Amino acid sequence: MDMEDLQTFVAVADAGGVSAAARRLGVSKSIVSRRLFRIEAELGVQLLARTTRGAALTEAGITFRDHAARASTEIDTARETILPTGDLRGRLRVAMPLSFGPTHFAPVLAEMAHQHPQLQIHTSYSDRFVDLIAEGFDCAIRVGYLQDSNLIAKRIGPIYGKLVASPDYIRTRGSPQTPDELVTHQALMQGTEAWQFMDGDKIVTVQPQGRFKADNATALAAAAAAGLGVAWLPDCITHEYVAAGALVPIMTRYPPPSAGAYVVRPPGQHPARKVRILTEMLIKSIELNPHLWGIGAEHDQREA
Repeated sequence: MDMEDLQTFVAVADAGGVSAAARRLGVSKSIVSRRLFRIEAELGVQLLARTTRGAALTEAGITFRDHAARASTEIDTARETILPTGDLRGRLRVAMPLSFGPTHFAPVLAEMAHQHPQLQIHTSYSDRFVDLIAEGFDCAIRVGYLQDSNLIAKRIGPIYGKLVASPDYIRTRGSPQTPDELVTHQALMQGTEAWQFMDGDKIVTVQPQGRFKADNATALAAAAAAGLGVAWLPDCITHEYVAAGALVPIMTRYPPPSAGAYVVRPPGQHPARKVRILTEMLIKSIELNPHLWGIGAEHDQREA
């Protein structure tokens, strides 16, 4: 049985359809279909029931998928063992946030491409939460507070934030002193999210209101600098504005709880070596460039 056909079947089973698996594997749908036909013909059983919405595993497919996945994992591990040290091949598909990706994460991917010239790296930049399995991504970088999911997450560094406003806004509308006072101010938000602040050891949750919304943190920082309202943003987005005096930290007695940057991947026993190496490089980059992330001495004290 051809190992490539076996791995294609696992990809289709995990992605829930031929189209999603084709994107993940970087091949055409017709190639995926031919590989599935060959493996079903060789086994003499139907593994997948094709539907208008994708593909569902048959009873035989459910049983065979687990054995096929284990065999594929063993082959991948064997390939990694015999490859020259540090050599990566194949393709790495990464989803990254648009707010941070091009400025903070892209240099790490470029360095990874330099170190591994036989590795193909495909990156998608968007602030939406992509479906890693359905859309065929090996991993994603997510920033903030992780939602509950079946994905496996590895924290690569802390993310700190603060409430900010422009000097013009403060002169016109004043500065909130407590979380309760935020209801009288124009909040700049991504959607209908809640804001959290630390009152000593207690977390206070506020439901802000505002007329200006954007799904991108960089756009919200620009709106705050233009005097449209108050914004709750990561320091790595606002630190240059603050240094230039275009934004001013406000309500500093109630800092937001620290969040994190994470590499998330689909569930599985072991992360691919290319995902492990990317994770290690991202951790090292954040440790070596704390000021790029707005991490200073005041944050070290907060963590103590």
